[in-house]
Amino acid sequence: MFALLTRLAQRHRAFFLQFATFVGVGLTAAAGHFTTLAIMVERNWAGPVLASLAGFIVGSVISYSLNRRFTFESTRSHAGALPRFATVAGIAFIMTGVLMDLLVHRIGLYYLLAQAITTGLVMIWTFSAYRIWAFAHKAGAREQRAE
Repeated sequence: MFALLTRLAQRHRAFFLQFATFVGVGLTAAAGHFTTLAIMVERNWAGPVLASLAGFIVGSVISYSLNRRFTFESTRSHAGALPRFATVAGIAFIMTGVLMDLLVHRIGLYYLLAQAITTGLVMIWTFSAYRIWAFAHKAGAREQRAE
């Protein structure tokens, strides 16, 4: 079993590194998102859904900057990557609003728990769409830069 896992890890090393980088960037973006959310809700500036969407915008700025540079090593110009990123982020923005409304107002979850669940679900969409479409993925880009 261990040998099988080792072979899989070696075969898909680049993907695992990319995903690990995405998670690191995501945690950084989530810190901005959750901080904005908590401040806005706790100071009664907005309800959890609106505050989550404001936090999403803060997290998106962090996410674009770091993912373009470190995670996907995009070869697209900003003019090429930004509209694609905005499309993926726009869909994720709608998903965030719908999921937060469902989890907080319909199911009655505490807003920070609802945001944690929402973040996990939306992350699956964003990683897939950024990797496949928004940022150019060039096999070996990480290795070429190291040389």
